[in-house]
Amino acid sequence: MPTKISTNPAAGRISQSATRSWPSVLAALFKARLTSLVLVTTAVGYHFGAQDGIWGVVFWHTLIGTGVLAAGAAALNQYWERDADALMQRTSGRPIPSGQIDPLVALSLGAAMSIAGMLQLTFFVNPLTGLLGVATLASYVFIYTPLKKITSLNTIVGAVPGALPPLMGWTAATGELGSGGWALFTLLFFWQMPHFMAIAWMYREDYARGGFRMLPVVDPSGTRTGSTAIRHTVALLAFSLSPVALGLAGRWYAGAAVLLGMAFLFFAIRFALRLHRESARSLFLASIVYLPLVLGFLVADKVTVRPRLAGAHTEMGALSAIHAVESSNPNRP
Repeated sequence: MPTKISTNPAAGRISQSATRSWPSVLAALFKARLTSLVLVTTAVGYHFGAQDGIWGVVFWHTLIGTGVLAAGAAALNQYWERDADALMQRTSGRPIPSGQIDPLVALSLGAAMSIAGMLQLTFFVNPLTGLLGVATLASYVFIYTPLKKITSLNTIVGAVPGALPPLMGWTAATGELGSGGWALFTLLFFWQMPHFMAIAWMYREDYARGGFRMLPVVDPSGTRTGSTAIRHTVALLAFSLSPVALGLAGRWYAGAAVLLGMAFLFFAIRFALRLHRESARSLFLASIVYLPLVLGFLVADKVTVRPRLAGAHTEMGALSAIHAVESSNPNRP
């Protein structure tokens, strides 16, 4: 039966009344779709760092710990922004402002899950990944969230915790920071900027009501918003090729990355020229199509293309070794 989650202040218990099922309330509190994206990018990072396959115990600890941490951070973010969320049309239905869950319950759940996720990453994966988890939580909840009401630069700051999960996946697999992990970090970092610009432009009046200083709110002409979207999409196109330069991907991925990046750039330019809701929505949709495709080509490249290249290199190396032995043989005719 549908339920409503609230807290009895005297007893501290969760009571139920008819409105919305409690799984859907918790899914909204933990931002299930955003958390799913975090898990996908973490898995990609682990996949690229792993040498002996991906389906190990450490992999599952990485995913579970990261997912629990991300869900806890989402709950803490909504606790912090509960008053502003109540003023905005797009967020007024969230669990806390709509009264479906008590703020103290959300705070307790968020804190407990954040701590649990960090502990799991630290003790069951490795301390470096746990430290990156702490950095992700701190930058998202304690830096990015309050900055949203202070400066329009908050989006750049917020792109950092959004880009850390693939780096966490990499460190979980390798135990160290590496160029491959940073390549994935930069890809996610630059992808977020046009994605966020599109969202912020579509809901700029809502953000203004909530008191958030998003760039489209302080840039009514849209000039800076459009140029920011273009500039970061160009940077994304360039940095999406860094896995190729680092030997993590081959020409098939390179071709796909260029084509996808050019298509994404087209929508960013179209948005900057038109600056209306339709072009912003098109850019937003382009962003959510681009990311899984480019990550999918990265994964497919490693699974199908790079093993064949590695096999060819191994065969050539073996032939070279045989040739060297034969050449050093004094009895060679």
